Amino acid sequence: MTRIVVVGAGPAGVAAATLLVERGADVTLIEERAQPGGQVWRAPAPGLALDMDRLLRGDSEGFRRFHAGFAVLRPRIDWRPETLVWNVHGGTVQIVAGGAQQALPYDALLLATGATDRIAPIPGWTLPGVFALGGAQAVLKDQGCLIGREVVFCGSSPLLFLAAVQYARFGAAVTVLDTTPLGAKISAVPGLAASAPRQLAKGIGLMAALRRQGRPMHLGVTLLGFEGSGGVTGVRWRDARGVERVTACDAVAYGHGLRPESQLAEIAGASLRFDRLRRFHAPEADALGRCGNGLYVAGDGAAIGGAEAAEVSGRLAAMALLADRGESVEFGALPERLARLRRFQDGLARAFAWPHAQVAALADGVTVCRCEQITAGEVRAVLAPQLGAAEVNRMKAATRCGMGRCQGRYCGHAAAEITAAALGRADAPLDRLRAQPPVKPLPIASALVEDDWP
Repeated sequence: MTRIVVVGAGPAGVAAATLLVERGADVTLIEERAQPGGQVWRAPAPGLALDMDRLLRGDSEGFRRFHAGFAVLRPRIDWRPETLVWNVHGGTVQIVAGGAQQALPYDALLLATGATDRIAPIPGWTLPGVFALGGAQAVLKDQGCLIGREVVFCGSSPLLFLAAVQYARFGAAVTVLDTTPLGAKISAVPGLAASAPRQLAKGIGLMAALRRQGRPMHLGVTLLGFEGSGGVTGVRWRDARGVERVTACDAVAYGHGLRPESQLAEIAGASLRFDRLRRFHAPEADALGRCGNGLYVAGDGAAIGGAEAAEVSGRLAAMALLADRGESVEFGALPERLARLRRFQDGLARAFAWPHAQVAALADGVTVCRCEQITAGEVRAVLAPQLGAAEVNRMKAATRCGMGRCQGRYCGHAAAEITAAALGRADAPLDRLRAQPPVKPLPIASALVEDDWP
């Protein structure tokens, strides 16, 4: 029997595992968290009676359907929660769970690793009380807690409005500062309406809900920095007319959309392609998620698409895997459905743009890598011709930018923008920090010895 390992138990991973099990496959499903769901269907911590109907409103039925489906799937698979996949090598996934490490062999590997918040460093972004947008949402969904009572949601992401509405439902005073102008959103509407009108209506509804509640919402702003000493106390920004303002707060939820978690895919042998629209790298795969040599990718770890696209892509990747094993499958309308949903995300990427020019021009004194405390000026200094750091990985070696706990997840994109601008390559495809194991820090208790490393 073919042994299939699926990494990630969000909508894509669970959809893939479900279809594979239905076709008689031997499936191991690995999840870093204790519970399935990913970010979108994240369940509260066990024993926490969080009102999910209040939190999710129109999405609560999808939440119930996902977790009911997983309850049926659970006894039919080798379920590995709280397990970190830190490397892929020699036909095995190398994992750590419960302080012990193990190598699991596979015949086919399907990666549904999801996405991570993308952050543009600005003055004060390392202050206590400044959260990534996804992190702020996770605190509410997982623990039923608010990051503050007066929260500013800022950056350029459709998640700004969803997270702000969810916080408002639980009593927070929220302000939204969106760095992309209204004109960019209006110009994207025809394409969004043509590809996914229901999702467009939902997004417009979130903005309308904030307006009806009298929540401050400003579009086309320029974020100048977060203020405070022991913790964040305000957001300094410039409105679309050029007037500088400060909004008082006790917490900030900040981000510029999402980027694929592609490290494992790269280590497993996938090539990465540069997405010029979003200015990040993603795994090179065909329309069904094939990367070659028994490797498949699905969900936001393959291409940012949202929950519905993740579920569809998980099913398609599983079907492609079965087809490659000689089984009969009918793809039907699923490929076109996925293409349409991803076209919608292309429109969102234009409506909520990554501020690459602002990042490239970041002041020298601003911290880029918070783990190693490396500033933009220190990045630029090693790019001088006489020092020979002519690309982002040489810059990393010279400064340690990207060598900390996050392994470049939060600083890598900004460092690449600064590097490209300093070298006069702002219009060329960006360099990227190359992935290497372990993809995340390992506990000392895992007691890795030299022979365990490839």
